[in-house]
Amino acid sequence: MEEKNYKNNLVIGIEGYVGAGKTSICRRLLDIIPRSVLLNGGNLYRAIMYILLKNGEKLDELKKNLNHIDIKKVMDMLKIEIRIENKESVFYCDGEKIKEEDLQSRASSIAVSQIGGIADNSKLFDFARNLINMLRQNYNVIVSGRGLMDIYPNLDYHFFIVADIEERAKRKRSQYNNDISIEEIKKHIEERDDLQRKSGFYKISDNTKIIDVTNCSNVEESTNKVFNEINLVRECNISN
Repeated sequence: MEEKNYKNNLVIGIEGYVGAGKTSICRRLLDIIPRSVLLNGGNLYRAIMYILLKNGEKLDELKKNLNHIDIKKVMDMLKIEIRIENKESVFYCDGEKIKEEDLQSRASSIAVSQIGGIADNSKLFDFARNLINMLRQNYNVIVSGRGLMDIYPNLDYHFFIVADIEERAKRKRSQYNNDISIEEIKKHIEERDDLQRKSGFYKISDNTKIIDVTNCSNVEESTNKVFNEINLVRECNISN
């Protein structure tokens, strides 16, 4: 059967502070926005950094060697590819799927924060933009990542998720099964926040809608604060 070209499909960008619950919100949006897929751009960078670190590269050396290097060329050299499985992007290296826990490791996260602002991202951004346009032909696309307004200036919606440091530390600690102290988690979050700002991320544009989820008791409440800002009826033919 021939697939329809939905001209009014949306591209929804989700950014935010470390530990504010961006990924959980994105995955919940998948359940309530029809014909939607999730492209986790942050995980693409994490995949590159994870494989480099796994191959024995040291972060200090990466910072020297990847300064102004075309990161898309590195991605191709490592044979990293993106696939959509169960409506969500997953990442493979030379045909082997990279585990989610490896993508979300502290080492990968720190490397992304430090390398993201010094490498040449222009061709990687072109790749991401073309991928979003391709997916948009048939789906509403939810994009999570950093610098989304630079990657895709024509976002229909750009949300920036915030929460206070205490709440973020509590949520992040639960991801680690409470094996790490709140103090250590807060230090880690503050370190990454600082790196993100120094790398030029955490940008707020005129079109950005800031969503504070500090007082939300669960992901459903957080997601509803985002979803209530999206006009699906007006902008998207949800009956098809």
